[in-house]
Amino acid sequence: MKQFLSLFRQLIFWMLFFAVQRAIFFSYYYQQLKVEEIRFGEVLSTFYFALKLDLSTTSYILILPFLLLVIQSFGKVNWANILNKIYTVFVLLVYIIISVAELGLYKEWKTKLTYKALVYLQHPGEIVKSVPNWDLVFFFMLILLQIVIFFLTYQKYFYRPPNYNLKEKITGKILFMILVPGLLVLSLRGGFGQIPITVSRSYFSKHDILNQVAVNSGYNIAFNIIDYYQIEEKNIFHFMPEYEALGIVRKIHETEKDTTIRILNRERPNIVIILLESWSGDLIESLGGSPGITPQFHELEKEGLLFTEFYSTGNRSQQALASLLSGLPALPLTTLTDHPGKYEALPSLIKTLKDEGYYSSFFFGGDLTYGNIKSYLIYNQFDRLVEETDFDNSAVKGKLGVHDEGLFEKMLEEIGDQPEPFFTAALTLSSHSPYDQPGERPIDWIDLENKYVNSAWYTDKYLGDFFRSVKEKPWYDNTLFIVLSDHSHPSYNNYQWWSFRFRHIPLLFFGGALDKQYVNVKSNHLSSNMDLTSTILKQLNLDDEQFFWSKNMFNPYSPQFAYLEINDGFGWKRPEMFLEYTVVVPMVLHTDVPRRKMDSFRKEGEAYIQVLFREFLEY
Repeated sequence: MKQFLSLFRQLIFWMLFFAVQRAIFFSYYYQQLKVEEIRFGEVLSTFYFALKLDLSTTSYILILPFLLLVIQSFGKVNWANILNKIYTVFVLLVYIIISVAELGLYKEWKTKLTYKALVYLQHPGEIVKSVPNWDLVFFFMLILLQIVIFFLTYQKYFYRPPNYNLKEKITGKILFMILVPGLLVLSLRGGFGQIPITVSRSYFSKHDILNQVAVNSGYNIAFNIIDYYQIEEKNIFHFMPEYEALGIVRKIHETEKDTTIRILNRERPNIVIILLESWSGDLIESLGGSPGITPQFHELEKEGLLFTEFYSTGNRSQQALASLLSGLPALPLTTLTDHPGKYEALPSLIKTLKDEGYYSSFFFGGDLTYGNIKSYLIYNQFDRLVEETDFDNSAVKGKLGVHDEGLFEKMLEEIGDQPEPFFTAALTLSSHSPYDQPGERPIDWIDLENKYVNSAWYTDKYLGDFFRSVKEKPWYDNTLFIVLSDHSHPSYNNYQWWSFRFRHIPLLFFGGALDKQYVNVKSNHLSSNMDLTSTILKQLNLDDEQFFWSKNMFNPYSPQFAYLEINDGFGWKRPEMFLEYTVVVPMVLHTDVPRRKMDSFRKEGEAYIQVLFREFLEY
């Protein structure tokens, strides 16, 4: 009986511990709850819907304590008590670090900790740079304080090691050894049902923040890691025979006529691409954003061609680079730059342009080793890579590196000295956390994500200065500028991170090489950032056959669709309807597809992600 009570006390401890982690999260994001107008009763419901997954997680944790109690049933074993405490401290430390990491992560990515996020820990210096100093101190103190408080609480109030009693009946010990394993297995799989418990058991609300918090963080990351390592062995996004999926995907890409509308006024212009870090569509007034956030971009629109239905397939900078330079959609669960061994199988826009005499360069104010970006850029054979160490000491810097005013100054200094024609790409960084850009912060009418919005205003200011200066350069008339975001970001509209509204980003064609009939024009052609690859090549009258996944945005006959990855699922959009769907745990997140069309529409998305992921595995 003592063994039962000891294990039960430990179970109660862990269940309370998980509940406290949720309370801390809600306290930290109290403002977010207010913005979404979430009622207190619904917040409390989170604790109820979390119970089954918490119990499952606790059952996994209690396997070792159970085994130690079995040993202690047959003799006085002091080392078992010591081992139990060491084990408890270890589990507490790991779980608290995960929970605190999610406090910082949710602000930027609106998701729980995943394996994809853990990969970033290969470069801890970059993680530290992206977090404000006060937050770092707060998070460290929170981890330390919780470890001390919870372990002392466990030791004083919950851990009661059974005293060995030679006279204790053997039947009680046998019952403990027989019944407890069955109960543990039953609770860790979520009951007697045919299907074991999954994270979807905790989903209950239309407010995604409540669903995210209800999911046990330890359970989530453990099974996410398992899913990740399975991808090297099999395609977990397999829904139908390969021939059927490939047939659907080929049909999706069918183009009645290979032609293009020419937007250029010359054959071989210079091309300059500016990737704006984390700019979401609602920073742009013409895309439905609040006026005054990016006024310089708004002025540039009057001299360019703006796409109003343009989406990022991923939500990381390295995913955006793979889309731009290899014409590939973003991958679920992983990113291409984490697999350098697969680079050689990839097509390359830069190598194609190099064969046509283009000089290439890439500018970034930070450290390109972050996210393994540098290895991918080197594979693409850029002639020049500019990063933080290449800037003068006088450049204005923050924790992440040289701020955008310095980046644009460096570009102005160097671009004109490059041999023409040239292809230059630049990635800004000031609109990335910790938002420590210098100067004023004039956007005071927006509360949610105010620091982020003001950082975009800062980048926009120097973007405007850059183009005013560029227009005076002799190479301007021979240059096409393409300004777009690498991916989106949580903003004041608080869109769900897996939604198309969240992934909506700006795309602007601009410059002296743009034909005047496309000045101050808007296009609602539905497309994604991977489509730029084929589009650029077709404007240069070059073959795009090796870039299967990319489609020419200026071909009137090109199919219109957009895909996005959402970790373990996909978004699929046609001009008339859309679907946002998880596949590892089958669940419709949001859709406007009529019921009679749902099966065929979902099948398009399933076939797309199946063929894409199989191709990745075979690289």
